[in-house]
Amino acid sequence: MPDETYRVSVAGVERDLRLFEIKPGVRIAILNILGDTELVEAATKELAVKLQSYQIDVIVTAEAKSIPLAHCLSSLMKLPYIVLRKSHKPYMGDSLRSETLSITTGATQTLFLDEKDRELVKDKRVALIDDVISTGSTLQGMRLIMGKAEADIVVEAAIFTEGDRAKWTNVVALGHLPVWVD
Repeated sequence: MPDETYRVSVAGVERDLRLFEIKPGVRIAILNILGDTELVEAATKELAVKLQSYQIDVIVTAEAKSIPLAHCLSSLMKLPYIVLRKSHKPYMGDSLRSETLSITTGATQTLFLDEKDRELVKDKRVALIDDVISTGSTLQGMRLIMGKAEADIVVEAAIFTEGDRAKWTNVVALGHLPVWVD
């Protein structure tokens, strides 16, 4: 039996996303933009237009799947970007940290802001970027670190929001993914 999929269209680019069971009776559509240059570039162009009015100074994302989106936005919008890492490396110095719970792994994850990036976000207008915002836990982790770093979060954006649409009215997104409950 072939995998069940859900068709999406992002800025004119169509993809069939595989449905994945995250816990018994609950499935989500998996968006993996790593290596999908066509989708990333199309999403970037559309998101950049929506983000233009926020007067962003720095783009911030969490490791790993949304890195191509942040990089492409950075290049197009001529802005620096920062990646919050999921593990601490010795060269990161006096990093800031926060914890999140991943919907795809079900495990607690820690996010770290490298010491070298603290000054880049301090007192700056920051955009938090993700590929898909589902539970909001990664966003919450990013918010906590940006608060500790004294950054001003001016917008949160993603390619898709997921789940309860009413929960994400403050997020700039290109589309919305349902959650399937059997």
